[in-house]
Amino acid sequence: MTDRRLGAAMDIRFDANVPEFLDYITDRGLNHIELKREYLYGHPEAPTPERLGELADQYDVSVTYHAPFRDWNLGSINEASRQASVDQVKQTIDDAATAGAGAVVVHGGSVPHRYPEWVRSAAHENALQSLAECAQYAQLIGVPICLENQPKSRSKRRYTTTPADLAAVLDEVDVVPKYFGVTLDVGHAKVNGYDWEAFVDRFGDRIRVCHLHDNDGTADQHEPLVDHESIVEHVPADYFVFETKSVDDVARSVGAEPVVPETTLAADN
Repeated sequence: MTDRRLGAAMDIRFDANVPEFLDYITDRGLNHIELKREYLYGHPEAPTPERLGELADQYDVSVTYHAPFRDWNLGSINEASRQASVDQVKQTIDDAATAGAGAVVVHGGSVPHRYPEWVRSAAHENALQSLAECAQYAQLIGVPICLENQPKSRSKRRYTTTPADLAAVLDEVDVVPKYFGVTLDVGHAKVNGYDWEAFVDRFGDRIRVCHLHDNDGTADQHEPLVDHESIVEHVPADYFVFETKSVDDVARSVGAEPVVPETTLAADN
């Protein structure tokens, strides 16, 4: 696509259904929605991919999906669990294609720090294998997956927390870059001690999706990011997504008034 899209992600903590959320964000000048798989699993009124495509046309918004990231691990050393995780990403790619979505955001797997080295090594290899399978499927279906830089964890080794680590994973997966891109999460970069510019310098046009949220540098807080204009101007992504803990924080991110407390869009933080 030629124009950059600015929108927001549906979170499992949001009470809103998708049409309500689309009303909310389009009223505030946004034109993109990202559907987290956990929201689609959990909300009683979650739309089918076919219905989501209809809603996207109705509201004139673009769409991205976020593959599962809870109860899920592409680097699992349990082969059945690893394969189940791959299958969930593939299903998300299928749904994204049906809905007319432009990309699927994916995490790169993890392993507990406390495990012995042979386990950590096996988990790393499994994560690379899983990402290769997912990326090959993305190329087959024609919807790119975009690997996200994750925040560091005290308990787990994650494989994409630094520009160098993310680059190493991308280099190991031999798939056409068009279908294995990058999701730049500026909040994750900040809490890990990196400027978002470091990821732009390293990955350039391979960045397809950009997650927008803020923190004080001590934790991954997902606070509103009001000063986002420079990021949108300089990050060569197609889709920019406010990823906040409440619907009101989406409004705060664009300098708008939050909704009144009694609205059905209220969410628990």
